[in-house]
Amino acid sequence: MESKKNNFEKKSPPASFIKLAMKNMVKKGNKSLSHFFMTFLFLVGLLLLVATLGKPNIPIH
Repeated sequence: MESKKNNFEKKSPPASFIKLAMKNMVKKGNKSLSHFFMTFLFLVGLLLLVATLGKPNIPIH
């Protein structure tokens, strides 16, 4: 019985990065969500800043 159990453990593929990230996110809970939203807001702000600074100045007659 022991050898079958060891063979099964060796044949199972390693956990994917996505599964590990999801486990980590569930384990950390609110901390992970707050970091996600802070990153999201930072990137949106950065995009708005670049869009504002890069806006062409077209004179209207």
